Amino acid sequence: MLQENNAGGLWRETFRQFEDIKANGPSSVGSDLCLHGFSHVYGLPEHADGLQLKDTRASEPYRLYNLDVFAYELFSRLGLYGSVPLLVAHKPDRTLGLFWLNASETFVNVYYSPSDQQGDQSPLLKKRRKQPQTDVRWLSESGVIDCTVLLGPGPKHLFSQYAQLTGYQALPPLFSLGYHQSRWNYKNEADVKAVDAGFDLHDIPYDVIWLDIEHTDGKRYFTWDPALFPDPAGLQRHLEKKKRKLVVISDPHIKVDPDWSLYCEAKDGGHFVKSREGQIYRGSCWPGESCYLDFSNPDTRAWYSRCYSLDKYKGSTASLFIWNDMNEPSVFDGPEQTMPKDAVHHGGWEHRELHNLYGFHQHMATFEGLLTRSGGSERPFVLSRSFYAGSQRFGAVWTGDNVASWEYLKISVPMLLSLSVAGIGFCGADVGGFVKDPEPELLVRWYQAAALQPFFRGHSTIVSKRREPWLFGEEVTSAIRTVIEQRYCLLPYWYTLFHQAHTAGLPPLRPLWVEFPSEEITFTVDKQYMIGEALLACPVTGPGVKEIRVLLPGSGEVWYDVHSAEAFKGGSNVVLPVTLDTVPVFQRGGSVVCRSAGSGSCAADFQWLPLSITVALNSQGEAEGELYLDDGHSFSYRDRKAFSLRRFTMLSGRLLCRPASKEGTFDCDTVVQSVTFFGLKRKPSTVIVRVSAGAGDTAAAFQFTETCCTLTVNNLNLRVTADWEIQIG
Repeated sequence: MLQENNAGGLWRETFRQFEDIKANGPSSVGSDLCLHGFSHVYGLPEHADGLQLKDTRASEPYRLYNLDVFAYELFSRLGLYGSVPLLVAHKPDRTLGLFWLNASETFVNVYYSPSDQQGDQSPLLKKRRKQPQTDVRWLSESGVIDCTVLLGPGPKHLFSQYAQLTGYQALPPLFSLGYHQSRWNYKNEADVKAVDAGFDLHDIPYDVIWLDIEHTDGKRYFTWDPALFPDPAGLQRHLEKKKRKLVVISDPHIKVDPDWSLYCEAKDGGHFVKSREGQIYRGSCWPGESCYLDFSNPDTRAWYSRCYSLDKYKGSTASLFIWNDMNEPSVFDGPEQTMPKDAVHHGGWEHRELHNLYGFHQHMATFEGLLTRSGGSERPFVLSRSFYAGSQRFGAVWTGDNVASWEYLKISVPMLLSLSVAGIGFCGADVGGFVKDPEPELLVRWYQAAALQPFFRGHSTIVSKRREPWLFGEEVTSAIRTVIEQRYCLLPYWYTLFHQAHTAGLPPLRPLWVEFPSEEITFTVDKQYMIGEALLACPVTGPGVKEIRVLLPGSGEVWYDVHSAEAFKGGSNVVLPVTLDTVPVFQRGGSVVCRSAGSGSCAADFQWLPLSITVALNSQGEAEGELYLDDGHSFSYRDRKAFSLRRFTMLSGRLLCRPASKEGTFDCDTVVQSVTFFGLKRKPSTVIVRVSAGAGDTAAAFQFTETCCTLTVNNLNLRVTADWEIQIG
């Protein structure tokens, strides 16, 4: 309801008990764009919906307005925790993007036009073919029209263009690609140490344990509960001895407490958002009455970043990392549980103008705080619930308060694909569901799916039952251990994919159409996906499944089951029997994938293990792949070119290991222990290893399995940073 206030010349809008006074009067900006020839569009996260955007003609538009939504509704177009106003359109010969740079509340309507001319039923005339098109209508409450059209022409060109515009994915520290164990809340230091010891006792690797809001002193962030966590630095040192890390939560609301120095410092420094009357805005959140930091102010961001310094953040060490939650921002007693639109930020900007940037700016300030803490030498890790275009520069995001049900497991796949298409490559969903308690089968299937996604964290609410992986019986423990170990063995490949995201804007997780852009059958697939160019994953997301249908695209392609090495022709659907232990993953013919060979308790253990390389031959007997190496934690790769990028090329029966970049000074003792070739048509008579700087040729022992045409060469001990080749004769 809009009405004019004649006394003040202001406009008012009422929503339930809330009143929004529009100091500058009502406004909106919009634009209609017609995408000729397109009938598939994607993007616009975050929504709990399918990958392809739906026609909104007879229903709600897609809303971009960051909100704290507990146990969100599925197949909804209402706003969730983050917003990226990027729409991606794709057809066989072209991919293009529309980037609508506006941080105010935004609605997007999508209208697909049918490919057949409707109503032309004349028997004397051939039914005319109408060129398909998609009409996109943007409408934002405030701001200006700032729309960029990204012209591709291919999906990977578009990702590169978008990264040039909004920033590349931060290269994460290696540990953050391992498994994270979280709960609201681990009770105390003894509880944390017991869970940490439990992973060792059950031989399950993990890297990070997390503490939610109960670790603080009365929900005052940057503090520790003195009874429950009396020696936080000692706890971190205990974990660091095992090369593991601690993550703690830090929300944007600050408890109103005149006796708390941080509150007083923020108040005296003018670091809080103001009400429309010019007073400090107060709202309710976890601590009770709270004030909200104004991260739009560069001075506030700089002050907040300094709060993470080791001397200021008492009890913190260099192995402590951060989780920004509730930063939509969440205000329990606010309209739609967020900040009123007429609250006022630095420079006199109303909140309505900046709303979707609030969490982005906190994420930025936290990232800068951890960066500064190390003198600019160490890569930060920061997880944020709220995000905007460009948040990929600062770390990871997750899909928020999901539920322990099969439906939420299913929807996590298209949600993460939508984020990936929109540049947010380091993304994940809470394993097992945050809300309620998963049955054992659901928990196993969720671990299997999440181990094949970028950010891998188990998390649950305070009222849920404990769900550490060893609490459900040996069968479940064994299944979870297996997929977590497989995740760790695949870290060299994941890390290489994040190098590609960091340098070329390519998301690690990709819809099938990104790799098979001309195959229309892939355009609507969102139950399976590519991990980089080489691996296709199809997680089992239903209960009691005995078989699963998988689309293997590419009529000229060959696909290999990574577990059995069985070959399948592309351009077909295959039906596979599955058990509780089965995770359908296929390697694409023509690719090379590197894995760590061996075992360990965390990413640092796996980092220097010998490598096992899988060469999957295409129909021409060729393959190619890359491996990226650096120290896994610092910026030396950037500042001193301390990295190594290696390329493996299989051509004419010869596998070559050569540098893929003229740059790169990183050297290490990592060796290739074994190479397995999938799809070799006949048993070789000899396998010769030739090291470029070595002492001539060496005949290598090998095993050939005729049933699946697999050749394995073991005991190689070839340095991965050296040039060498393997000749199959």
